Amino acid sequence: MESIKILNKTEKQKIIEKLDYQFGIKEIPGLIVSMGKERLFLFSGNFDENQIKKLESVTSIERMGIYFAKFMTDNNGEKIKLSIEGTQILQKQIDKNLFEISEEQTEEWMKGHEMQIKTGMKGFIVIKHDEDFLGSGKASEEKITNFIPKSRRLKEKS
Repeated sequence: MESIKILNKTEKQKIIEKLDYQFGIKEIPGLIVSMGKERLFLFSGNFDENQIKKLESVTSIERMGIYFAKFMTDNNGEKIKLSIEGTQILQKQIDKNLFEISEEQTEEWMKGHEMQIKTGMKGFIVIKHDEDFLGSGKASEEKITNFIPKSRRLKEKS
């Protein structure tokens, strides 16, 4: 089992700088916890770092906080992809790489389909419909790749 790593101020600041560059996010409420190399969790509970370490020494901790982002590498280096919850928690700050879709497109998106849309954007983008933030996709010249996990997709009607 992977141990929990609570990011220090410098590490947290580097993530905030990436999020600011990509999405305009300037502040992360709470601790950022890393479990493994890629997945980032947001913890805003009452335990401090020392209490968490003490708890981890007596029991195994599978998760801590809510999964909000993941490091991804592409041809242009390391980027951050926000989870559905990450887009919802940080929605008031997101003002870059935000793409709004129609109600009809929302149903297709939530079924996990790629969207054949020219967005004028490249890289990770946040998808929204009206006031609802629906997660992240990856925009290219011709389409938006969908990252909604299969377990969370709307089921196709028979």
